[in-house]
Amino acid sequence: MATATATATTTSTSLLKSSSAEGLDKSDWIKGQSIRHVAVVKCNPSVNSSLSVKASSYADELVKTAKSIASPGRGILAMDESNATCGKRLDSIGLENTEANRQAYRTLLVSAPGLGQYVSGAILFEETLYQSTSDGKKMVDVLVEQNIMPGIKVDKGLVPLAGSNNESWCQGLDGLATRSAAYYQQGARFAKWRTVVSIPNGPSALAVKEAAWGLARYASISQDNGLVPIVEPEILLDGEHGIDRTFEVANKVWAEVFYYLTENNVMFEGILLKPSMVTPGAECRDRASPQQVAGYTLRLLRQRIPPAVPGIMFLSGGQSEVEATLNLNAMNQAPNPWHVSFSYARALQNTCLKTWGGRPENVQAAQETLLLRAKSNSLAQLGKYTEEGESEEAKQGMFVKGYTY
Repeated sequence: MATATATATTTSTSLLKSSSAEGLDKSDWIKGQSIRHVAVVKCNPSVNSSLSVKASSYADELVKTAKSIASPGRGILAMDESNATCGKRLDSIGLENTEANRQAYRTLLVSAPGLGQYVSGAILFEETLYQSTSDGKKMVDVLVEQNIMPGIKVDKGLVPLAGSNNESWCQGLDGLATRSAAYYQQGARFAKWRTVVSIPNGPSALAVKEAAWGLARYASISQDNGLVPIVEPEILLDGEHGIDRTFEVANKVWAEVFYYLTENNVMFEGILLKPSMVTPGAECRDRASPQQVAGYTLRLLRQRIPPAVPGIMFLSGGQSEVEATLNLNAMNQAPNPWHVSFSYARALQNTCLKTWGGRPENVQAAQETLLLRAKSNSLAQLGKYTEEGESEEAKQGMFVKGYTY
């Protein structure tokens, strides 16, 4: 391991996050050495000092993984529901929440023929990462055979945030490095950490700072252990607020998140952002068109997100399957500095789950439904989706108050 330093008067802070700056080659930083420290400074001309910033020894692999996930026409299948949440899904179709039933449903998802054409990554719950399919093959191996990168949910869920306005914070930093190393050995190559901000509850400055700091610490630890971190600062849909209020809050949250990512020396080229789209609150009377959602969301992206971030993988946030696809398609009607795509859970699975209904004879039909939704969002990522032929089922909303995952 080596350490390189430079002074504030000779080096730009742009070196910290982007190896793609004009005229800058990686060899200009490191001169051929494989090291975990790179040159960086703090811009304070009155102080002739320097700061050494750690860059993961997995740096090249992280960049490669992120680019693979952010590949044209593909997005992420979020199937990392906790056992309790998966139980609620199974209960909706009359199935008991047992490991066998969870295994059967997850087997249906990962083994859908041709899924890798539209899906580049799948976020798994810990049980699934170590689980085999109903046929005895490791879930991870089935995904890899489909050219789908396995990922892992690493947070430990939301708990009340003391001193806030009935808000939450996300736990799971304790032991994260050890767990992340084990997940990497098991085949995971990216991670996900979800935290939430509630607009009706403020949001308080404390909740925003806690969310941003937790995401940054998780991202740094993940990169240090070879996992590309998906950074997910979700703005909950609860509320009667309009789209302008959502924009205002998201602007503050995203700014705080990227400030602390920088403070924690996170390499932007090796992360993926999973934000909410900028929409009105779920109880707002004034609904927004896909063009309005795209306009607000893209404007915020351009204001707050560095182009070095390779992929923006939106969560569906309780939108209907078709609504989430239409909004994504609208955002891809013109070129973006980033790969603007999807990381959907229920917006890919809702109709699939109902079609399956827990019956073995319905597996093929359910998989075909999943592939239809995946293909629709693949087309939306390319800006080529049309609503023609969509079922009424796919157009139905899925919002559940307090949980828009």
